[in-house]
Amino acid sequence: METLGTLYLILAPVVLGSALIEGLWLSRTRGEGYDWKAWATSLADLVVRKLLLLVPYSLAAPVFAWAYEHRLFTFHLDDVGSVLLLFIGLEFCYYWYHRASHTVRWFWNTHSVHHSPNQFNLAAAYRLGWLGKFTGATIFFTPLALLGFEPTTILSALFLNLLYQFWLHADWIPKLGVLEYVLNTPSSHRVHHARNPEYLDANYGGVLIVFDRLFGTYVGERADLPCDYGLVTRVTTYNPVLINFQPWFGLVKDLASARSFGEVWGYLFAPPGWRPNGQGLTTAELRARGSLAHPGPVHV
Repeated sequence: METLGTLYLILAPVVLGSALIEGLWLSRTRGEGYDWKAWATSLADLVVRKLLLLVPYSLAAPVFAWAYEHRLFTFHLDDVGSVLLLFIGLEFCYYWYHRASHTVRWFWNTHSVHHSPNQFNLAAAYRLGWLGKFTGATIFFTPLALLGFEPTTILSALFLNLLYQFWLHADWIPKLGVLEYVLNTPSSHRVHHARNPEYLDANYGGVLIVFDRLFGTYVGERADLPCDYGLVTRVTTYNPVLINFQPWFGLVKDLASARSFGEVWGYLFAPPGWRPNGQGLTTAELRARGSLAHPGPVHV
């Protein structure tokens, strides 16, 4: 983990500097302007998230420890085969972690913070939310510990996976030809961040896009359908506290209104937007209607 910390200290200025340079460039070249308030919100999100690393708690940590203690094998990254196994295994686990983060409300409540910017740019890449370690989302990577990789190795590989995804958050990089069939690219990730009903719940890959193609969740960017970024119900506040906690306030309100265990379960683990009467804002319902139910801005 010491190596990971050193790597972060080296790369953090590069990431932040790149986002700043992009912002200055887009401000000069685009008539509609660059949202500097959103840039500041993302920076505040990053700072608080790093401070929360000092809190010695993670819901998934005990599961990681148990899985590694009962591992089937022991792998060290001292040969090509082990590195390749970790890479493919991490991509597979990341796909399902990311898919669940969009289709299970408990995980979406944190992941929605990443999708809250209404502009798609490099600064949006490091707006990831504050409560991930408290919701146990990283439990999806414990099979790698059970297989025989050290938890610190898994988390380091996940950091590198997320680092790769930084450059994907750009709306000015064109499609990349044949690479679109194998890698997660800016074009694929633009679709992932779009709120258009046709684009929702697609392209969950990290470095690779092959699992999306394999499991039927790949959607290509269309020239006739520009990506409209942000949440289905737009967030118009720049307050990072509200952006991080408003989804949880909504969950508590819904749980208080539940009239059965089934409704409690649905509010917690059904897709975001689920309602007992079937008149919610889930992806399936929005696609059935053919349009967003609330396309205008909603203040939170």
